[in-house]
Order: sequence, then structure tokens, then C-alpha cells
Amino acid sequence: MSTIRRAAVLGSPIAHSLSPVLHRAAYAELGLAHWSYDRFDVDEAGLPGFIEGLDASWAGLSLTMPLKRAIIPLLDSVSGTASSVEAVNTVVLTEDGRRVGDNTDIPGMIAALRERGVEKTDSAAVLGAGATASSALAALSEICTGRVTAYVRSRERGDEMRGWGERLGVDVRIADWADAEQALRAPLVIATTPAGTTDALTGAVPTAPGTLFDVLYEPWPTGLAAAWSAKGGAVVGGLDLLVHQAVLQVEQMTGCSPAPLGAMRQAGEAALAAR
Repeated sequence: MSTIRRAAVLGSPIAHSLSPVLHRAAYAELGLAHWSYDRFDVDEAGLPGFIEGLDASWAGLSLTMPLKRAIIPLLDSVSGTASSVEAVNTVVLTEDGRRVGDNTDIPGMIAALRERGVEKTDSAAVLGAGATASSALAALSEICTGRVTAYVRSRERGDEMRGWGERLGVDVRIADWADAEQALRAPLVIATTPAGTTDALTGAVPTAPGTLFDVLYEPWPTGLAAAWSAKGGAVVGGLDLLVHQAVLQVEQMTGCSPAPLGAMRQAGEAALAAR
């Protein structure tokens, strides 16, 4: 009889998470009938107690907001990728009881762009300055050979992005959000802002746009993504990122590689369509 293995996504709020859909689809495709994947609403205050309560059946955890930084002091080791942005979204629980943290958002971004034919870019623009923006800078440190312009709403956010750029080795220029229309001329635009934030930019999409990576997946398409596609530009969406980072999580947690990207994406698309 196969040993029961458990995994889950933690965060607060968490009811909207597609992670269970994606991971369960992977388990089904891989024949891992003894694996389960759930979701738990856990905030920063409740995280230490939850972690301490895990038994040997647990194989891994996915972390979403607000836990990506709060988890770090509770881990035995953290990968260089996760350390570079001080954010862990993946914890593997090893057989000898160690808690190992990683960040699959960054390689997930790179993989999602590569899937759309973007291997390198000579410049880029980032809309927003939150946690996802720092991951975007980390991904750009791998694929962008020139300057990255970050469009932000406040001096404090600008200072944060400039600091991340220095830490990651990215040449970051800070621009005011009032000039965000200029961002759309970049060969690669990464939008990391909440739903509705970029709607006012739809009329400024250039005649021959480059590639837009909009990290939202619901609602989809965003107004900016729809306008971009209408002008013939390439669009990478939040579901692309979610699936690619989940593929890496499944591989780390189960030891099975490659994880079934196609089946996971199909399951995600079906779940979104049903909402």
C-alpha cells in the first residue's frame, strides 16, 4: 500500500486559489493516487503553529500572500533564488525532517516568456512595485541585457525598486506612474498591478506592440491584454505564470519530472471558465 503524501497551499485569503486544481491535475496525470493537495487559510500569526503541526505525511507547501516572507525564519534552508527577493513560495519537507524553501515564481516567469518566444530582451518596463515586481526584476536579471524602467506611484516604492535593482544587478530607472503610457513602447512590458489599475492605458497601446506579460489571471483578459492582442502584440498571462511555477513545485515535491504542463493548464482554464 502506498504511503499517503500530503501537500497544500497556505495564505489568507485562499478560497480563490487555483493551486489545488493544478496540483491535483498533475497527480492524476502522474498516477499519484496516494497524494492529496488542499488549501488552508493561514495568516502570519497562525503560520508557526501550522508548520509545527505537520507530520511525516507532508511533502510540501505552496505559499501565497501574506506568507512568502513570514515563512523564511521557520525554514532550515532557503535557495539563492528565494533569497534574492526575500520571498519563498515553495517549501519541500524532506524525509529527514528538513524544511527547504525555494521561489518558483522567478523561473516560472522565465519559462512562461520562453514559451512565447521571449528568450532575451534589450530593455523592459515594469508596471507596479509590489512583491511580484521584485520577482519580475529577478527574472529580468536573467533575460534583459539593458535598462528596466519601473513605473511607480510613490517615491518610497521607487526607492524600493531601485534597491531591488541594485541587489539583483539590474539597471533600474524609476519613472512616475503618470507617464505609464510610455511603458507600452518597451519591447517587453510586465504588468504587476491589481485588477483595473492598467485599464486607463488601453488607448495608448502602440500600433506594433512588443510582448505584454500581465500577471493577472482573473478577470481575463484584462483590458490592457485585450487591447494588446487586438494590435497584434504577444500576450503572456497570469495563468501561464501560475502553471509554470506550479509545474516546478510539483516536480520538487513529488520527485516526478517532467510535470504534465498541458494537463495542468487545461485544468486551470476549465476552472476559470466555470467561475
